[in-house]
Parts: sequence; structure tokens; C-alpha cells
Amino acid sequence: MVQSKSHLPRRALILFIAVNLFVLTAFAQIDTDPNSPVPVLLSAADSPTRVIAERVSKSAGTAKAAPGAFAPNSLIILYVGNIRLLEGEGANAFRVYAQDSTGREYRFPVLDLQPASGEVAKGTYAMKVRLRDVTGYDEPPAFGDLLVRVSWRGLTSDRLRLGYGTTGGDIKDDSTPYSTRYAGSNDLFKGGGDVPTNDIVGYRWSGDRARFLEQATFGSTPALDTRIRRTGMRVWLGEQFEAPYPTASNPYPNFPLKSTDAQNATAGCGMFVNPSAEYSVCIRDHYTMYPMQKWFFTEAFYGEPQLRHRVAWSLSQIWVVSGVDTQQSRWMTEYHKVLSANAFGNYRTLMKQMTLNPAMGNYLDMARSTKNNPNENYAREILQLFSVGLFMLNPDGTLQMSGGSPIPTYDQNTVNAFTKVLTGFGLCETTASCPNRALGAPNFIDPLLLNQNNHDITAKTLLNYPGAVNQNIAAGLNGNVEMDLALDNIFNHPNVGPFVSRLLIQHMVTSDPTPAYVGRIAAVFNNNGFSVRGDLKAVVKAILLDPEARGDVKTDPNYGKLREPVQLATNFLKAFNVRSADGLLPSDGVIATGSLFLNMGQNPFNAPTVFNYYSPDYVIPGTALNGPEFGIMTTSTSIARANYGNTMTFSRIAAAPPNIPLGTSIDLAEMEAIAASDLSGNLLVDALNRRMMHSTMSAGMKNAILTAVTAIPPTPATNMLARARQAVYLVATSSQYQVQR
Repeated sequence: MVQSKSHLPRRALILFIAVNLFVLTAFAQIDTDPNSPVPVLLSAADSPTRVIAERVSKSAGTAKAAPGAFAPNSLIILYVGNIRLLEGEGANAFRVYAQDSTGREYRFPVLDLQPASGEVAKGTYAMKVRLRDVTGYDEPPAFGDLLVRVSWRGLTSDRLRLGYGTTGGDIKDDSTPYSTRYAGSNDLFKGGGDVPTNDIVGYRWSGDRARFLEQATFGSTPALDTRIRRTGMRVWLGEQFEAPYPTASNPYPNFPLKSTDAQNATAGCGMFVNPSAEYSVCIRDHYTMYPMQKWFFTEAFYGEPQLRHRVAWSLSQIWVVSGVDTQQSRWMTEYHKVLSANAFGNYRTLMKQMTLNPAMGNYLDMARSTKNNPNENYAREILQLFSVGLFMLNPDGTLQMSGGSPIPTYDQNTVNAFTKVLTGFGLCETTASCPNRALGAPNFIDPLLLNQNNHDITAKTLLNYPGAVNQNIAAGLNGNVEMDLALDNIFNHPNVGPFVSRLLIQHMVTSDPTPAYVGRIAAVFNNNGFSVRGDLKAVVKAILLDPEARGDVKTDPNYGKLREPVQLATNFLKAFNVRSADGLLPSDGVIATGSLFLNMGQNPFNAPTVFNYYSPDYVIPGTALNGPEFGIMTTSTSIARANYGNTMTFSRIAAAPPNIPLGTSIDLAEMEAIAASDLSGNLLVDALNRRMMHSTMSAGMKNAILTAVTAIPPTPATNMLARARQAVYLVATSSQYQVQR
């Protein structure tokens, strides 16, 4: 008998297995390698606060520079070290920011990145930069020293001086290293890119887990954090891709279709006395978005398939159908089913099912478009908003230019051609073909049905691009055949990958992703590794595991996104065990029907236009930052955000049947106990820092909260709840919390 060469005593074998199981569970998150090194700009040996810069060319204009400075619009080389590039990663992964003496920040384009040569330290890269602002400000930077920094993957270097036109001026050096200014109090942030070595399992990469859950769900909870700590992100993603949806205890609203005349006595709500309780409930359930909003937030709070719910919400803000023009909740239910069914499917399938969805057909008029009365709304928006955009894109999402101007993707003739392709499709009202046809109510369940007699059968010329698929459609074809040919023409356009990838990144991770990030995701969209184009499961996974998304701490102040009202509400409530008003049952999910939520500027399932609640291209005024959600951030909505935090912290949404059956509240018992255990307030603020901000709270913010908390006397004992509420409110309404970073 041959014996094993690795024979172990039984006790040792048991110990060996136990240790390895511990490693595989407690430290499973190793598979994400969350931390990138922090980029370092090389400084002059004789002046540590001044960046090493070399002139490549003189200014393209007539401007000149004083000795030791660089003229506007000139090309220079900066040297950056302490970075580890992915294969193919280059200049488009970096951004160079400069602040002038007026306090305004500018962005200079990075044109090239190559390994440095000569006497420069090994591992350093030469970065070619044009000294021209790319944000379109009317005024260039003020002459004199600028404070320059480089950002990469959400991390920033320290700022060093660069002479712009001349040297000197009023600008002051940073009193603390800029690369740690936004690192907060996260003890795991080492600043050098090493994998953290903290031995406390519960906090190992806790910041990265919390950020991941903000991006992939509707808010982190202690239970979700524990799950991912033990399984790792990849395993959790695999589970989410297969999880049944929606949660069994929270099925889609399933109200029958009604007449478009709410007062109809047989197929509307006219069978009830108006006004009466029955009439009010009938109108609420059938002719408003109340059922969908209630269902949506219940799923966001308690649903297991969080990722599908999150991606479907993102897709709903790309493929917009609004309750403003969608009369019945059931119409919206069938629309959302298309989004959720395809959230991890193929984008081409989503395109067709959404094109034939009755709610979309009604919203953008395709259901009424015929050869004799064509309507271009859907044909225009499927191009402009849902697939290719207005201008030709490079693979990384940047604009292709010709003669200094962007190149249009299509023209009016193209829109006209697609309009003709999409004529003849109407609501499905043929008994033999439409199983969900209802007497007295329009069929908004079955897909649109073609009436070939209403279809334009002339020849069409569609999108033109290199290797264009089905650019020319012959005359005399069946409308269903033409639709498939036209959708293939759109789907294979080179813009679709970067266009869709950028939008999904914006909704899930960061508002202003680098072109490198967009390019990596677009490459996955174009080919999932198995020669499949449009695989959204692969795209979502790549978005969430990309190095620009991952990391315990992101120190670039321009990284992240303003929490849209839906995410602000769910993230906050889920952090504190959201419950019914009396705390005894789950919340009823009714948090968006009253002014308390709606005043924040986002009424779920009621986007004001097909362009969504905000534009993906919105740039925050006075900055270089693309920040879509800031498009609905006004004086009034910012006050509404604070009011929402105040109500949910110090009070609750009280139960008021029938429209608010159970109400909503948060549970602060844990925070109250922590406050009672440490009268200094430090443990309370630290706990909230970890729970709500993944340990990124600045020292100044912590000190301000401590001052407010300790101002409340420690006695009587009920003041411990008051302290907890004060601290929670101040965190929830702070700018540092409201920006998801």
C-alpha cells in the first residue's frame, strides 16, 4: 500500500482544515485587492513644494512665460510615480487638476504617458500635459503659481507648485498633505498602496465593503456586510445573479387593467360612490404610481435580490417611462418587468422588449405611429438617449473630433428612416394573439402588435459606421423583420458600448468616471470574453470590481456621486434597521408619496421628462466636475434633504391607514447604548463613522459633532437617545455623507 507523502495526525488535520476554512470565510474578500497605490508627483530636490516639469514645446499662441514658468497652452512633462498600471492602462486613466490664486480649479488634458527614461527614478512615468483648461471656462487660470495634482482611480497626489505665465503670487501651500485630506479617519489607509494588515477581521477592508454595498444595493446593513466579509464580493455577485426576483414575500403589484376613463362604471372606478373610501382606494391602486412606489421601497429595504433591483433602477433612468404620462400602475409594472428581466441579460434583448413595451409605446408615441401619420419620438430617443448618443465616441467614451468639432452620429434623415421602420405597431387587441386582452381596457401587458397595413414599406437608409450592419433596408419587407434589422443596426454601432457603460457607471459608482474606466467596461460590453456582445451581467460585474470602483478610501475630492434622493433615503434608513412606525413590523415602504420625500426633487416612476430627473452630462457650475445628480440640487431641495433627515431621526412617518398602513421609523437602540457606554461621545461618533461613512469622516466634522453631542447633558438617562439622535442627524445631513464616495 502506498502511503500519502503528506500524512498528518488527526488532530493536526482537523486544525489545518479549521484554519483554512477560517481564511476562506473571514478573509474571503482578498479576491478584490481593494487598494491601489497613491500617485506621487515628483518634486524638485531644491524645492520640495515645486513640481518637476519640463517644457516640450512653446505655447501654441503668442503668450510668453517668465523664467521658471510655463506659458499658457504649452506642452509640458510631469513625472508621476508609485503607480501600478493594468495592461493597456495609460494617459486616459489620469487627470491633472490645478487651482489658481482665486480658488478656482481647472483641469488640464493628459495627452500621453510613457515610462520615464534617463536619470528619473525607475518605475516613474513621464506624463505629457497641455496647459489649457478643458472645462470651457471663459477665463484661464490666473497668472502665477498654481497648485497642481494628479488623480488616478479616485486617489490623488499631493499638490505642488507650477508657474503659469510667471511664478509667485498669493497662493499658499497646503498645510497638510493633500493626498490624505479626504482620507478621513480610516486607520486602514496607509497611503502607499499596501494591502492592509489589520488583524481585526471585522474591519479588514470594511471601507471597501461598505462602498461596494452602496454601489450594488440600496444600502449597507450589518448583515450584508457580514455576508460579504465571509464570502467575498465575487461569490456574492454570483448569488445575486441567480437570486429569484422579486422577493417571494413582495411580488410585483398585480392589479387588473382598467379603462382609461377612471369614472367608467364597469371597467373603471365609477362603480364606487365618489367620494368614498372604496373609490379613493380604487383610484390610488389603479390610476397612480402608489402601488409601484410602495412595492419598490419595500424591495429596496428588505429584498434579497438587491443587485437586480439596483440595476433595474439604473436602467429605468436610461430607458425612461414616466407616470406623468403613464396612467395606470399596471402599465408601469409591465414596463419594470422588462427592465428587471434584462438587468443581467443581453442589451439587444432589452432593446427589442422595450421597443415593444406598451408603456414605452404610449409614452413616446410609437404605439400611434403609422405610415400615414408617423411620429419620430421613439425613433429619436432610442438613438439619442438609449443607445448611441448625439456624437461619435472613441472606445473610451471621449468625443471623436473633426476640425475641432464633434462628429454627429446621425442626422434628421436617419431619424426619419427609423421612424418609418417603427410604424404600424399598436396595442395588442387581437384575441387570438393577445392573451391579456381585457374587455373595456387597453392591453398594456402584451407586447405591441404589428399591423402591416399601417407599416411603411419603402426602402430605408439607417446608421452609417465602419462595418455597418443592415445600413440599407430593402423595400417591401415585413415590419417585424425591419424592426430586427434596424435594432441590429443600432446595437452593433461602436458607440453603444461606451455610451451605455458610462451611464451605468454614473448611476452605480461615480459621476465623472475616467475614460480609462469607461473604456475597460465598454470592452466587456463589446466582448464578454466569450465573443458575446451586450452581456449586461458581465458589464455589471466589471463595473463593480474595477479598480476605479474598489478601495477602502478614495482621496480625490472629485470622485463619487451625490446620493440621489432615492439612494439617500434607502441608504440612511437601512443603516438603522428600518421598521414600521411603532418599530414592531417591517416598514410598509410608503416613503415617497408625500411632500417629505418629493420635495427632494425625485418622484420615483414620475420622471419629469424622457431625459430623466437630471442630465448625465450636467456639469456643476463653477467646476470642472460632471455631476448629474447635482442637477436637482437646489436651495429648496437641499433644505428638503435636511428636513427628511430631521423627521426620520427625531420622529417618523406615522401610520395613517389606508394610504400609510404601517409607517416608517428607524431603530437607534444600538446607538443609544453606545452613547451610554461612553459619555465622551467618541465611541458614538466612531460607530456612526464606520456605519454610515466607511470611516472617511474628517477630523473637523468629528470634532463639530462631538461638540454638539456633548452639549446635551449626560443626565437624565433619556438624554442618551437625544445624543444618539443628534449625532445621527448631523451625519445624515452633512455634505460628507450626502456625497457617496
